Amino acid sequence: MSRIQLVNIKQGTKSVPRFSAGNTLPLVQRPFGMAAFAPQTERNGSWFFHPESHSIEGIRLTHQPSPWINDYGTFLMTPQNDVIAAEAGGAWGGWRQKEAIMTPSYLKIRFLRSRCDFELTPTERGGAVRLHFDTDRRSCISFLPLKGTYTYTVYPEKNLVIGETTGHSGDIAENFRMYYAVKFAEGSVDLENAKIHKENSTENTSLHVFVNSRDVEYKIGTSYISAEMAELALERECGNKTFDEILAENNEIWEERLSRIDVKFDENEDDMMRTFYTCLWRTFLFPHKCYEIDADGKYVHYTPIDGSVHDGVRYTDNGFWDTYRTVYPLFTLIARDEFAEMLEGFVNDYRECGWLPRWLSIGEVGCMPSTLVDAVIACAVVNGIGERKTWEDALEGMIKHANQNGPLPRFGRNGAESYVKYGYVPRDEHRESVNLTLDAAYGDWCIAVVAEALGKTDIVPEYLRRAKNYVNLFDKETGFMRGRDTKGEMADNFDPLKWGNEYTEGCAWQSTFAVPHDIEGLAELYGGKEAMIAKLDELFATEPDYRCFGYGGEIHEMTELAAIDFGQCAISNQPSFHIPFLFAMLGDTDKSTYWVHRLAKETMSWKDDGFPGDEDNGTTAAWSIFACLGMYPVNPGEKEMVKIAPIAKEFTIK
Repeated sequence: MSRIQLVNIKQGTKSVPRFSAGNTLPLVQRPFGMAAFAPQTERNGSWFFHPESHSIEGIRLTHQPSPWINDYGTFLMTPQNDVIAAEAGGAWGGWRQKEAIMTPSYLKIRFLRSRCDFELTPTERGGAVRLHFDTDRRSCISFLPLKGTYTYTVYPEKNLVIGETTGHSGDIAENFRMYYAVKFAEGSVDLENAKIHKENSTENTSLHVFVNSRDVEYKIGTSYISAEMAELALERECGNKTFDEILAENNEIWEERLSRIDVKFDENEDDMMRTFYTCLWRTFLFPHKCYEIDADGKYVHYTPIDGSVHDGVRYTDNGFWDTYRTVYPLFTLIARDEFAEMLEGFVNDYRECGWLPRWLSIGEVGCMPSTLVDAVIACAVVNGIGERKTWEDALEGMIKHANQNGPLPRFGRNGAESYVKYGYVPRDEHRESVNLTLDAAYGDWCIAVVAEALGKTDIVPEYLRRAKNYVNLFDKETGFMRGRDTKGEMADNFDPLKWGNEYTEGCAWQSTFAVPHDIEGLAELYGGKEAMIAKLDELFATEPDYRCFGYGGEIHEMTELAAIDFGQCAISNQPSFHIPFLFAMLGDTDKSTYWVHRLAKETMSWKDDGFPGDEDNGTTAAWSIFACLGMYPVNPGEKEMVKIAPIAKEFTIK
C-alpha cells in the first residue's frame, strides 16, 4: 500500500481570516525540512493560498508556521511570457485546480497564461524544478519579491544566480538574511541577458531569467548563513542527481515516515485511512530545521538574537503553547531520534539567548503566553529522550523563567515575579491572568519532574508546592477558575461566557480544567469525581454561546466554537483538547469514548476544510491520531496516557 497516495496536502487550506478550517498550507517539503514550497494563488497577506481560487501567482518558497505569524525568507517563482510583470500581483494567471498534482514530495501545476508546466520536488534545504513551455513566445522564469530587500548576483559562466532577502516578520532576528543559490542546467537559459528589475527602490527587486529552450531545469539551495553555504547545500543535496532521482528519494522518505503507524478501520475505511495518514503526514512538517552543514560536515546555525553563527543544531517555526499538548507526546512514540535533536536545538536557544524559547519563527515571537516548553522538556525527560547535559541546561532555563521576569514580554513567563509573590498572577497586573497562573503551576510541576530525574531532590518539594497554586483561583461558588487582583479579590458580575481579559482565547469554560498534572486534586475541589463529571456534563450541555467582552469584538475562535456545536467544548482550539478525555480519568471511560469518537469523526477529515479550527503545527492532526489510537497524553510530563476505545480496528506503532 502506498500511503503517500492517501495524503491530501491541501487539508485545512480552505480557510479565511474570519473562519479557519485549519489555516494550513499545502506544503511540499521533506520531514521537518528547512525549505518548503507551496502555490501562491492570490495576494491576501498570510492567506496566500486558497484551494478554490482560480488564479495562480507562482510557487513560493515558504517557512510560514501560521498565517497569524506570517512568512520569512521567502520568494516567488513564476514562469512568464507575453507581458512580463515585475511583481506577483501583475504576474498572476489562471490554473486548473483539479488538474494540479500536489503530494508531500511533488508539485505539478499548469500555468495557463504562460503555457508552462511547473514541477518541483524538495530537498532538505532547497529543491529541484523542471519547466516545460509549450509555446515559442520568449519566456522566462521570474524570481519575484514578497517582503524585505532583495538582491541578485548573476554568474553566467557558472549557470548560477545568488539571491538574498532580508524579509522576516514580528520576531527578533538580528541581521537576518536568507541566501539562495539557483543553478540552471547548462545551456537552458540566457543568464548573460537576465534582467534585474528594480521597482522604485531596492526593496522591490525582481529577476527574470530568459530561457533558451522549452524545457528548463534548475536546482535550489538555501542558507541563513552565507551565499557559500547556500551553494554548498545545493551541491550536497542535489549535485548531479536528476529530478526523478530526487523525487524517488522523497517518496521513499515519506513512505518510511508514514509507515511508522500501520492502521486499519472497520467503518468508512477509505475516508478514515485518508484522514489518518494525512494527519500523520502533517505531524512531520514542524518544527523546521534551521541548522546547516558546513564544508567539514559540522552542524552550524544562524542565531537570531545577535546575528552570529554557532555550532550545533537549531529548530524553529513552533509555538509550544499549542504543540506541547499532542505533537511531542506523539514523537515519543514515532520520532524519538528527531525529538532528541529538537530538544537539543531548543536548549541551544537558551544557551545562546539566555531564555528558553516560547514561540519561534526564525527568532522569538512570543505571541502566546506562558512557557509551555516546560512540558516539552518534561515529556522528553520522563521518556528518556535526550542527553543528561541537555536536561541539566534545560532545567536551569526552566528555573530562571519560573522566578525572573524576562527583559521583554516575549521572553520567559509573563508575570513570573508576581506569581512568585502572590501565588497567582494578579488580574490587575496582567491580561490572561488565569491561564498564566494555571500554566505556571503546571510548569512548576514539570520543573519538579525534571529535577527529580536529575537527582536534584532538594528543590522538588518547593516546586511541587507551587504546582498546587491553581487552587488559589478556584471559586467554589461557581465551579470555575477566576482571576484575583493584588488584594485577592475576584471581579463582580462574573459571567462564564465572557471571553478574553482573564482568559486566553476562551472563557472560563475552556480554561478551568487546565490542571493536567493534578486532575484528582481538581476533582477534590468539586467535591469528588462524580461532582466533576457533572460539571463536565454541564460543559457539553451548555449552548456554544459567547460574549466578546475582553476582545471588543468576535475573534475566529468564537465563530468556530459555535459552528461545531459541541457545547462549550471548543475542540477547534487547544485548551479543549484534553477535556473529553477527562471523563475516563475520573472513571467514566464510555463517556470519553462517546465524545472523542464524535468529535474526531464529525469535525475532522482529510478534505480541504478538514479541521474545526487552526491546526497549529501538527497539534490538531496529532489529536486526531491519538483519537484513532484510543489514547491521549492529558499530562505530557507523564509517560502514562489515558486509554479509551480506539476508533481504529487495529494498529501497530513501529
